[in-house]
Amino acid sequence: MTTRRWAVSSGRGTAARVITGIGALFALIEVVYILMILFGANQANSFFQFVKSLAEPLALFFPGLFNLANDNLETIVNYGLAAVFWIVVASFLARLVSR
Repeated sequence: MTTRRWAVSSGRGTAARVITGIGALFALIEVVYILMILFGANQANSFFQFVKSLAEPLALFFPGLFNLANDNLETIVNYGLAAVFWIVVASFLARLVSR
């Protein structure tokens, strides 16, 4: 007969996972927006407008940080930096919470 032990997770570990998940979700929104721009999505489409309405505020101060000649490269750099920012900030906050 096998005895099962149920692991009790701490609230701090759960909070850290939630923070990491939120940061990953924010970064995913930025990446989806980048891909939609790169693949030439119809900007009049309601789904595109929805993703854009989420991505632009989450990008904070990054859009316009680098003004490049190629618009696609500018989108990749500026919104990509925002995605990296959310991953780094979320992991930092998760580490603080889990201590």
